Amino acid sequence: MVSLSKPVITNTNMLELLLAPILSGVIIALLAGPLGCFIIWRRLAYFGDALAHSALLGVALGLVLQVSTQLAIVGSCAILAISLAQIKQHGELSSDTWLGVLSHGSLAFSIIAISLAGAGRVDLYGYLFGDLLSADLNDAALIAACALVLGIYLWRCWDSLVCICLNEDLALVEGIAVNRHKLLLMIAIAFITAMSMKLVGALLITALLIIPAASARTFANSPAGMALIAMASALVALMLGIFASYQWDIPTGPAIVAGACLLFALSKTSTLFSK
Repeated sequence: MVSLSKPVITNTNMLELLLAPILSGVIIALLAGPLGCFIIWRRLAYFGDALAHSALLGVALGLVLQVSTQLAIVGSCAILAISLAQIKQHGELSSDTWLGVLSHGSLAFSIIAISLAGAGRVDLYGYLFGDLLSADLNDAALIAACALVLGIYLWRCWDSLVCICLNEDLALVEGIAVNRHKLLLMIAIAFITAMSMKLVGALLITALLIIPAASARTFANSPAGMALIAMASALVALMLGIFASYQWDIPTGPAIVAGACLLFALSKTSTLFSK
């Protein structure tokens, strides 16, 4: 007679299961810190929402065209970033108006396309809210490779990007290629949105970019200091979210964002008491 028993999950097995999600989350958090600062400095919060919605459109295109979903997400986010950069240079309407049109239009077309392609073929809930614990070593390796490229770009062009955020006219006088750097920054934000969508979710990635940077702004005395504090805040939010997800069996992506909100509330509370 065969005896069936549940597999025993040891500490070693648990470490192996959590290694890839933690590595992926740490890499995303380290990038979210400085890029989130630029989103705040450039007032691009609505741009993040537009990218998240266009990422959903990438999921739909991947289904319809039967290509890699991840590749389609990256492509749709990059196309939106490039299109918006061109529109801002030559368009007559304001950036907020174009972002509203592109954001809601992408969301509408993505839902229609997913419905036509067969909603049962894709885990829409997972793409909306993410599932960090589903990450494997292949995901971690891909995220690490993209993060290396983005990290090198931020490191080499940090001063130019900060100067553009402070005063575009002064940056032009100093010989900085303003339009090129603005485009590359948008593409960088598009890439981290595409990379993070599976793990954090389309509805939450903008929050992960903005909230740690907003918390850091309370304590920072310099742009570099704000980026470092934002990175630390994002890492703490990540660990709080993973711990809460493991402890109380709740979705990891929302738990991470909730942790970031808690840190933001604490930063503002500390400011009130210090006055």
